[in-house]
Amino acid sequence: MINNVRVRFAPSPTGYLHVGGARTALFNYLFARHTNGRFILRIEDTDRSRYQENALGEIFSGLRWLGIDWDEGPEKGGPHAPYFQSERSAVYREKAEHLIAAGHAYRCFCTPERLQNIREERQKLKLPEASGYDRFCRSLSGDETKTRLAQNSPFVIRLKIPLGRKVTFTDDIRGDITYDTDMLDDIVLIKSDGFPTYHLANVVDDHLMEISHVMRGDEWIASTPRHILLYEAFGWTPPRFAHMPVILSADGGKLSKRKGAASVMDYQKAGFLPDALFNFLALLGWAPGDDREKMTRQEIIDSFSLEKVSPKSSVFDEKKLDWMNGMYLQQSSTESLIENVVQRWKELGFIAPDAKQDDPYFRTVVALLKDRSKRLTELAESAQYFFKDPAGYEEKAAHKYFKDDAAHLVQELVIRLEALDGFTKEELEAVYKKYVDETGISAGKLIHPTRLAVSGVSFGPGLFELLEALGKETVVRRMHAALTWMQHRA
Repeated sequence: MINNVRVRFAPSPTGYLHVGGARTALFNYLFARHTNGRFILRIEDTDRSRYQENALGEIFSGLRWLGIDWDEGPEKGGPHAPYFQSERSAVYREKAEHLIAAGHAYRCFCTPERLQNIREERQKLKLPEASGYDRFCRSLSGDETKTRLAQNSPFVIRLKIPLGRKVTFTDDIRGDITYDTDMLDDIVLIKSDGFPTYHLANVVDDHLMEISHVMRGDEWIASTPRHILLYEAFGWTPPRFAHMPVILSADGGKLSKRKGAASVMDYQKAGFLPDALFNFLALLGWAPGDDREKMTRQEIIDSFSLEKVSPKSSVFDEKKLDWMNGMYLQQSSTESLIENVVQRWKELGFIAPDAKQDDPYFRTVVALLKDRSKRLTELAESAQYFFKDPAGYEEKAAHKYFKDDAAHLVQELVIRLEALDGFTKEELEAVYKKYVDETGISAGKLIHPTRLAVSGVSFGPGLFELLEALGKETVVRRMHAALTWMQHRA
């Protein structure tokens, strides 16, 4: 067991919580729970030009819906509050000034126009983009700096990258990674608006919040040597680093907000269960070491370790997510699904807006359909015939099952069903079995036309359970309607 584990998830409220970010949060959460550590939520809201108030609420909602709860952070408090970086600006400025005084950072007065010209010139010369800034202000004299400050010239604060060195760090998923410092630009630490960049704020916060392991997306690998140098400049011991494997979209490109990475809450709206998405995301880059795929939350926590996380990319296969969600639906209790499904029925207009969800009929319908559905939306939408008579019949099925002697068979069945005193599935099955025994007709020639007549479709729950749920009056009425339809078509 690793001691004193403290990990964090630090999203930016510049958009929704997409599944890639949720996977990063999940791995941090699993690692914390497996090691009896602490999981901290910290909000990176220093990019005020892209800040979205509603995005913050969606991040909280998405994490809570997935069941990823944090130990410290917004709405939790903790010894290191506040957890919004915008509330810690004074801390970052003080740390940046400390670096300037120690000779590890400098003020840069270059204008945006000059920086753009440098980038364009380097592109023409086909120089590495990473070496973008020419370090012009790095050599400014103290007097020149004072003069520009007296003139209120706008400036940023940059890290003075030591040149001619190699920086090596050990990634707990990928092994040792080495960078040449000559290929690293002097990154901005404090922007001209006084707010810190990601680089400074995260290093300072990770140190002050005693983060033991930084587990984040692979896109931050190239930033890590700069962060190592920042830790060095401050005289701090860096945390462990682990960069998550890439998630690919179905077409092979990297999953991103711009390319197929839907919001976590979009998956809720699409009818997925939180336990299913939790399980599915855990398997994107991690495996328990055996053949298990469907696992409980506790089983995943108990099995999780960084040693079992692969650096290889994984594909976000929504077909597999559908399969897994179907498995979770089958094993879910009707009671756990009923509220969500009843609300969707109201939205679809299947039931009255004031219908009560404790109606026994509703529970019967959910129980019949949940084993045959992949999503809650599918379950809800496929239930229409439980509430409304068919407006028509599935064309291909009607051509197949409403032909030859189908009308005669349906007519004979209606007579027998009308004569029943009870209408249980056992009594109904006995009627059909007796008719098969008497006539020698195959059961399918009775079951398929009956199902189509009462539901309008060729698939669904077991026929006798369906008939029992619909009730005698509805079944008889719909079978007579189907007879009329067959007679008119003939």
